[in-house]
Amino acid sequence: MSFVAEFDALPMSALLNRTRNGALTEARASLGRTDLSLMDFASLLAPEAGELLEPICQKSRALTLRRFGKVIRLFAPIYLSNECVNNCKYCGFSRDNQILRVTLSVDEMMREAHALKAQGFRNILLVAGEHPKFVSNQYLADCVCALHAEFPSISLEVGPLSAEDYRPIVAQGADGLVIYQESYDRAVYAEMHTAGPKRDFEWRIETAERAYEAGFRRLGISALYGLGDWRFEALATAAHADYLLRNCWKSQITISMPRLRPCAGEFEPRSVMSDREFAQLVAAFRLFLPDVGLVLSTRESASLRDGLIPLGITMISAGSHTEPGGYTGAGREKLHHTQHGRVVELTQGSSEWASREDGTAQAAGQFQIADERSSAEVADLLRRMGYEPVWKDWDAALTA
Repeated sequence: MSFVAEFDALPMSALLNRTRNGALTEARASLGRTDLSLMDFASLLAPEAGELLEPICQKSRALTLRRFGKVIRLFAPIYLSNECVNNCKYCGFSRDNQILRVTLSVDEMMREAHALKAQGFRNILLVAGEHPKFVSNQYLADCVCALHAEFPSISLEVGPLSAEDYRPIVAQGADGLVIYQESYDRAVYAEMHTAGPKRDFEWRIETAERAYEAGFRRLGISALYGLGDWRFEALATAAHADYLLRNCWKSQITISMPRLRPCAGEFEPRSVMSDREFAQLVAAFRLFLPDVGLVLSTRESASLRDGLIPLGITMISAGSHTEPGGYTGAGREKLHHTQHGRVVELTQGSSEWASREDGTAQAAGQFQIADERSSAEVADLLRRMGYEPVWKDWDAALTA
């Protein structure tokens, strides 16, 4: 049975009722257990459970220390391309947004990678919009192959592929796959994705299972908070992670918790999760899923990230750029628009060639980051907090 079948069979009405009307006594009882059910997780998300936030966070912190110690893994994204065939209302890369676009060559991608390597990174996440013409399977395999000699951990966050198409990329050295479902609510999903292959809800939700079949050793999932009811999305994400732990047990599972950020298209969040509720969510995830990695990106402010790290976070990005060529300016001379899959060159001397404050052009980013500290600043902060920043925790020689 795939996760789709299990997901459709979940008693979501009862679970949501618990998150909306859960009694304080139910949340307190859940906090006292060591092996939590999905209903217990729902209790910990209830507004009433906010009164127990301090003991929930204390237990989450202690559990994280027992399971993971005082180490935080660091990673950085490299955006390969902002071309996309999908229309997603909330995404800066959406097909109909009139933005400056570019796809990096393998050599340009390596320029970006070497800039990150100089900062200490050995854990890279390759990100691209979904556009087979610009981001082919062979292109992805070539990028991974070029990186593999210098970077022991390479993950992908790209358009969903079949297990057969993933296998050559895994063979070249990719070991992680990150896939945001965006929304687990079918109605919200259909409303947000108006054109392109991303409209297929079930193909996307089963991506992690196909990636596992292809041999990825790390699987990352998430909803995008701001599209639908955040408690519904959290419940669905938790159920998905639980399913993967039971059925894809040879892989490490991670959960990200991205909240919507400003981007091209100026989409406004449909729902809001407060910072306090965000802390409640982090702690609840840790208590329900003690061995799952929890990932925090630069979408969140520096002060909030600093406060959330002790509550259960095990992996963070730092010094990130969300535009292709953001670290070195690679590909800047190839900027263009795309209309119906056709490249439209910029008019020489147009104002778009000076889109930055320094008078140079820049490809559009997927969203605005909130924590603009350098990787060195973040690593130094972690050390002052008593944590060890880990730039590398894996080597292919371990399984050679």
